[in-house]
Amino acid sequence: MGKRTVLYDTHVAMGAKMVDFAGFDMPLHYGSQIEEHHQVRRHAGIFDVSHMVVVDVLGAGARDYLRYILANDIDKMAHRGSALYSCMLNEQGTVIDDLIVYFIDSQHYRIVLNAGSAQKDLQWMEQHVKHYALGLHRRDDLSILAVQGPETIALLTALNDPFITDTIHTIARFQCADSDDLFIARTGYTGEDGFELIVPNKRVVALWEQLCAAGFKPCGLGARDTLRLEAGYNLYGQDMDESTSPLCSNLAWTIALQPAERLFIGKSALLAEKEHGVTQQLVGLVLADKGILRSHQRVLLADGLEGETTSGSFAPTLGQSIAFARIPKGDYKECEVIIRDKAHKAHIVKPPFVPFNSSKNP
Repeated sequence: MGKRTVLYDTHVAMGAKMVDFAGFDMPLHYGSQIEEHHQVRRHAGIFDVSHMVVVDVLGAGARDYLRYILANDIDKMAHRGSALYSCMLNEQGTVIDDLIVYFIDSQHYRIVLNAGSAQKDLQWMEQHVKHYALGLHRRDDLSILAVQGPETIALLTALNDPFITDTIHTIARFQCADSDDLFIARTGYTGEDGFELIVPNKRVVALWEQLCAAGFKPCGLGARDTLRLEAGYNLYGQDMDESTSPLCSNLAWTIALQPAERLFIGKSALLAEKEHGVTQQLVGLVLADKGILRSHQRVLLADGLEGETTSGSFAPTLGQSIAFARIPKGDYKECEVIIRDKAHKAHIVKPPFVPFNSSKNP
């Protein structure tokens, strides 16, 4: 038996198929993964993502600490209520984890870590605290819900909660706001507009039931994975990890090399990699033949070089099989993927496969 979120019994009562994910018993789906995928693309869905770990960084040294430990620069967040996506790197310039950091005030930042890497993340973060006046506070008293899809704002507005209504109509994407018992961020992992809600554990069951009653349909991790893949979002542990740098993982845009005087962990290694030339790239594949793309399949290129898929699945929105693949640097347009010992043609494309907020951008 794995660890459980506060909503475990609620998921079971709703008929969820529970599976192990990062040591947690989590809902894979509530009946049909494909229907849940379409629900988010076309209407609105709700996910329990409370397996992820909230860490509050508190103290006068918080800003300087985060500017050192993250590859992106939190000074890009010009005002309170901003959010920033970043990688956290080791000295070799490879990815320990990717995360979102929220700017609550000058001495309070909030980080949300991936469940599977949270323990090593915290150990790494603790190693670098001693030179800064701050504390790291793991918030196991909090749960996280994600509400995503084109009908999200309408359904949240119908709750008639003044704080929720005011917040969702005023904050832009990658902004956040908080009250005494509700933190709202306009972020997500599906490629659709939506919000992530962080609440005390004691409130999460009632909030989940309220949101379901309002019209949000429960969705499991299966749909979350196909949604994020279509949206071109990397998954830590598959599309990047401690063997890869952001420069070969479609994440160069998350690295802030300026101002030049800012030092951060991994910067020297990234500069050296850029100087010597990045040798690999992460690309998108769309299968031209019948079959299903999965991770760790061989990718054959016309010049005899090879690569490997990192994530792959059938894409319900497109009705085709898609994947990420890490291949040598070069201007490739086509390739072959080995599926069950047979070569299948695929087109090489630049992610995302489905544009953000696709229902409004057909």
